[in-house]
Amino acid sequence: MDRLDREILRILQRDASISVTDLAEQVNLSTTPCWKRVKRLEEEGIIKSRVALLDAKKAQLGVSVFVHIKTQQHDNDWLDNFSQQMSRFDEVMECYRMAGEWDYLLRVAVSDIDAFDRFYKKMVKQIDGLSDVTSSFAMEEIKYSTSLPI
Repeated sequence: MDRLDREILRILQRDASISVTDLAEQVNLSTTPCWKRVKRLEEEGIIKSRVALLDAKKAQLGVSVFVHIKTQQHDNDWLDNFSQQMSRFDEVMECYRMAGEWDYLLRVAVSDIDAFDRFYKKMVKQIDGLSDVTSSFAMEEIKYSTSLPI
């Protein structure tokens, strides 16, 4: 990845709907070479997808909950099952396997505390082997970004 690729990525992270013509103009390339670079970045998986970012509050999903999970299960079968279950919960926006005190960290988006309670009950019912689950509700979103510091 060279300087032009990084600049293309910075621009696309701000606005993925930009036309190739406008993108090419901003990075001082002609349209075809710019399009080829974007295509290569997509084929290499550097650009995973182009999406619309929604305002969670306006979409009535403004409650963010961070869920810490501990388990005594660490074999591959359990991990595969856990990963599959997490991918099925629409409320789970992010899921990480962690080093340190907690084994997993989830970021869950829900409309309110009742919705989180329904999610929580569904999760603990469907996933065996959870030894400790604790949740923290975000009081205020201070910074949120989807742009990597390229």
